[in-house]
Amino acid sequence: MKYYILFGPPGAGKGTQATSMVEKYNLHHISTGALLRKEIAAGSELGLKAKSLIEAGALVPDEVVEGMIESEFKTVTGVDGFLLDGFPRTIAQAEALDKILAGNGEKVTSIVSIMIPDEMIIERISHRAAIEGRADDADVSIIKNRIDTYHSQTEPLIEYYTKAGSYNEVDGVGSIEEVRDRIFELVDKF
Repeated sequence: MKYYILFGPPGAGKGTQATSMVEKYNLHHISTGALLRKEIAAGSELGLKAKSLIEAGALVPDEVVEGMIESEFKTVTGVDGFLLDGFPRTIAQAEALDKILAGNGEKVTSIVSIMIPDEMIIERISHRAAIEGRADDADVSIIKNRIDTYHSQTEPLIEYYTKAGSYNEVDGVGSIEEVRDRIFELVDKF
């Protein structure tokens, strides 16, 4: 089983690129954002809690996200692997993921990190808000908070996965097709 992590700042194109990766490599896409939005839409207790945190630009508690991820690993069949999008975002989450996978005799296959500059993040997320009507994407101060959170909490994962020998970076600037081709060239090696 392959376990890929799609990594990069908000607005880097992870969701867009995930679709192509899922189709080409028969992967199950696990987007923590989509899992949380599903809970929010259902109006569950988890969804209501997540909604208030997301609207403030904060992260949802680790144990909630980890439980959802582990459940996906256990219940999804008929795929060649999993593509994690939006998880892990912190060293603690990465360590928890390593434990979950090790419990099944598995490990992370590769991190696919799509990198773009901060100015492009604001531009892309603002554009996405207009198209998709996502309230969490509409306020520039919230976007800047998400960028700051990414830099302080998520970027340390680059060193963590570099030390583990599984970190790989692709340039996220360019057309969707150009970035997709860079990703496929990388993933084809695994």
